[in-house]
Amino acid sequence: MSLKPGPDVDAREVQWSLLLVIALLGVLGVIITWFTAPLERLLGESAYALEAAIHGVLAGVLMVAVTIGLFQAARLFSGHPPGIRELQVGSAVTAMLTLLTIIAGNRIYIPYRASGGPRTYFLEHAPEVHKIFFEFKEFMALFALPLAVCAAYLLWRYGEAAMQRRDLRTTIAALLLLLWFYFLVAFGLGAAITKLKPV
Repeated sequence: MSLKPGPDVDAREVQWSLLLVIALLGVLGVIITWFTAPLERLLGESAYALEAAIHGVLAGVLMVAVTIGLFQAARLFSGHPPGIRELQVGSAVTAMLTLLTIIAGNRIYIPYRASGGPRTYFLEHAPEVHKIFFEFKEFMALFALPLAVCAAYLLWRYGEAAMQRRDLRTTIAALLLLLWFYFLVAFGLGAAITKLKPV
């Protein structure tokens, strides 16, 4: 069965119809979630639950973006790069998501360090958790932003020429690989610390 529109059907109408169906399904999903799972149950009882949820959602979306970047890095390194437009847009989106995730994470860092917060608890009961799981994670996560920005800059600055030069392809692939690694470490440690003592 072909989904290709017939001669009397405009392709733009089909696209708008699909977008409308996706939007309606999204609205329906939000309505069902809202009425079947109260917001405080979804977010938790903390005063910073919304900030933590925003940071978590951004980190989840960023995980998808950096994983796609890892796949693109493998293609770049192997000499079979994807289209330059795909790389440019993906790198720009990843850099923006990285920035937003770090900003949201820094907002969560404030209650973490507050008196009586998780930091106080960990320093009293398990200082190694604070040193490794959080302080190390925080600085590891910050490496992701310059890596994402450098990859995006090279792709936008050199464009199609970057695909022709092996040195640039290898450099961009290495940046995307390192970005994935630093994000993965930060994501794993951040998820672990929220299970031990959320804000």
